[in-house]
Amino acid sequence: MRINRTELGFAAFAVVSGVLCLWLGGLEAVERAFGSAGRTILMILPLFAAGLLLAGLVHVLVPRAAVARWLGAASGVRGLAIAMGVGAVTPGGPFTSFPLVVALAEAGADIGVLVAYLTSWATLGIHRILIWEIPLLGADFVALRVLASLPLAVLAGLLARAIALRLAARRGSD
Repeated sequence: MRINRTELGFAAFAVVSGVLCLWLGGLEAVERAFGSAGRTILMILPLFAAGLLLAGLVHVLVPRAAVARWLGAASGVRGLAIAMGVGAVTPGGPFTSFPLVVALAEAGADIGVLVAYLTSWATLGIHRILIWEIPLLGADFVALRVLASLPLAVLAGLLARAIALRLAARRGSD
């Protein structure tokens, strides 16, 4: 297992934050911070475990050829539409959606499909619409917001594909 720059950066940020916490608030503040972090870990761990299990199941149960056919680079707008639909109905937070994206990427899903899925999950989540938006904001506002957001996932997927192609072409010419 290798540590990358991002992990090193987060570790350095955590150490600097800890030292700053100790300096500004003393040992009691550091103890409170660790207690808060522990409670958060205990709350998130079951969700994260379920998300990783889901990703593992997708990785094992969904054949790579099916992912390539339905969600691969040649899937076109159909693949983006499927990703948009699945993203809209995926429940839960990032602990379920991001492990699923990793599993789909490893199974051969296209970058545009992955971007469309995450964009749809973030903007069109049915569970958030039903539980939060309609009761708090009203059906008229939510209908307008959803209609305005509908094309975003497909557009983001198309844009991601175009950017990825340009970057690949640029790397190829270097």
